[in-house]
Amino acid sequence: MLGTLREEIKNIYKKDPACNSILEIFFCYPGFHAITVHRFLHKLWIKDLGLLNFTRPYLKLFVRIFAHITKILTGIEIHPAAKIGKAFFIDHGAGVVIGETTIVGDNVTIYQGVTLGGVSTKKEKRHPTLGSNIVIGAGAKVLGNINIGDYVQIGANSVVIKDIPAYSTVVGIPGRIVKMNGELKDTIENLEHNNTPDFIGATLQAMSEKIETLENEINLLKDLLKTSQGKEESIINNQ
Repeated sequence: MLGTLREEIKNIYKKDPACNSILEIFFCYPGFHAITVHRFLHKLWIKDLGLLNFTRPYLKLFVRIFAHITKILTGIEIHPAAKIGKAFFIDHGAGVVIGETTIVGDNVTIYQGVTLGGVSTKKEKRHPTLGSNIVIGAGAKVLGNINIGDYVQIGANSVVIKDIPAYSTVVGIPGRIVKMNGELKDTIENLEHNNTPDFIGATLQAMSEKIETLENEINLLKDLLKTSQGKEESIINNQ
């Protein structure tokens, strides 16, 4: 457990330039508090730790209550059953929700307002499975029993509802893949979720240019029509 805590602290130091000291992490980082408590609660959830089997229902109730208290204190809701890998960093953290059957790989960073949620009410695998080395921007939603590959960037406020292959960048509602494979391999060590193409802006720009072209053509046709009408009136007057 201590080794895991050291890894979490090193990971925060590496990823957050605003971090100044270990004490600051211990006292001022709700993401660190939430994931540290979750790792302990997850062990209780999946194993009785020497307790008698008949106490298990009560143990699960205790774990859920403690997880709820952690949510109130940190603003981060993580179900105790969720499986989360090493070097998991929640930056700021307010409004983050991670559902029961979520599986998260190693070296994943998520920002405030992210939801790893479900779309089913059945007792089944209904939350996403994330690979390793992933960045999810603020406000993004990853919903359903879908798979997100390694080295994926998900832009802020995106809504992802389908599988995403490795080495992809996803933006928009619903999420669309705008980069794949080799285009991301050079940025593996510095996945920047803000450096994502603005395909909506590009689409609007293309539409604006098309409208301008059509307006010019309409104006040209109007001028030709006026010229034609003028010639007809001139011929009629001459007769």
